[in-house]
Amino acid sequence: MKAAIVLGILLAISFFSNLRHFVHGVTAKAKVGRQAREHLEEVTFENNRSKNKIAVLDITGIISGEAWDRNGNSLVDLISDQLRLASDDDAVRAVVLRVDSPGGEVLASDEIYNAIADFQKDSKKPIVASMGGLAASGGYYVSAPCQWIVANELTITGSIGVIMHSYNYRGLMDKVGVRPEIFKSGKFKDMLSGEKNEDEILPEEKQMVQDLIDESFEKFKHVVEDGRKNAHGQNGGEGRPLVDEWMDYADGRVLSGKRAYDLGFVDELGNFDTAVERAKKLAGITRANLVQYERPFDLGNLFRLFGQTESHAVKIDLGLQLPKLQVGRLYFLSPTVVH
Repeated sequence: MKAAIVLGILLAISFFSNLRHFVHGVTAKAKVGRQAREHLEEVTFENNRSKNKIAVLDITGIISGEAWDRNGNSLVDLISDQLRLASDDDAVRAVVLRVDSPGGEVLASDEIYNAIADFQKDSKKPIVASMGGLAASGGYYVSAPCQWIVANELTITGSIGVIMHSYNYRGLMDKVGVRPEIFKSGKFKDMLSGEKNEDEILPEEKQMVQDLIDESFEKFKHVVEDGRKNAHGQNGGEGRPLVDEWMDYADGRVLSGKRAYDLGFVDELGNFDTAVERAKKLAGITRANLVQYERPFDLGNLFRLFGQTESHAVKIDLGLQLPKLQVGRLYFLSPTVVH
C-alpha cells in the first residue's frame, strides 16, 4: 500500500510537470533559435538577495557534438541554449564559464567558441572563464574568447595543438592470415585505413592529412591570439597580454596555471569565487544571485533504471576513463594529469 501511494505521488508530479511544460510550449511566443531551450529551468544555487544574476555554465569532460540525451541534444546544444537564456534575461549581468575538460572534438569546440564570442558581442555581457583542474587543448580553446580567464596555480592548461588518431593493424591481419580486398573509386578513397602496409600509404596521403591538421592548428592559434587581444582591449589594459614569444609555447605542451599566467594565456590566478568576483566587477555590480539552467526532473528517466537492458557486455573498471577517439576525426585533446 505504501509503495502504491509513493508511486501515485510520483506519477502525479510527473503528470503536472509535463502538463506545465506542454502549456508553456503552446502559449509561449515563437522565438528565433532552438526549441530545446524551452525545456531548461533556472535554478538559484546561491541567493544573495539581489535583483542581479550571474549565470554559471559548466563544460566538463570530453567536448563532443554527439547527442547525450534522448532528445538528441549535445553539449554544444546545451551551452548554446543556456547562453540564449542568459542573453534574453536582462537580470543576468554576466556569465561564469566553469571549464574542467581535457578538450575534445575540433568542430564541437569551435561551435562552443563561436557561441561564446557571439554572446559577448550581441549581449554586451562579459563571460569569465573559471578553469578547474584541467582546461587544456579544446578546454582552452573554448576559454580563449572569454573577456577574462581565471585559473588556479595548479590548473593544467595550454596543450595548444591538434591530433588525429588511428591504428594500423595490418601486421596483426598478416599474422592470422587475413587479407583485405579493397575496391575503390579513387586512390585516396581508403585514406587512414588501418589495413594498409606501410609501403601502400602514399606520400600524398600523409601530406593531405598533415595539411588538414596544420589548417586546424592555424585556426587554433588565431583563436588564442584574437581572443586574448580582444579581451585585453575590452578590459582597458587590465589582465595579462600575451607575451611576444607565446607561439613558442603553442606546440602541444601543457602548462601550469602559474606558467600560463606568466605567458599571458590567463588573466588572473584564483578559484571559482575569484571568477565570480571578477564577473561582478566587469558587470559593474556589487551583488548577484548565482543561477544555472538545468533540465527539469523527468520521471521517465527514473523508471528506465528498473527496465531490462539488451546489453550483456562485461565492463572492467581500470580506475581511469579513456576518451573514445574516433578514426578520421580531428581533436583538440590533451592527456590528463593526476597525482
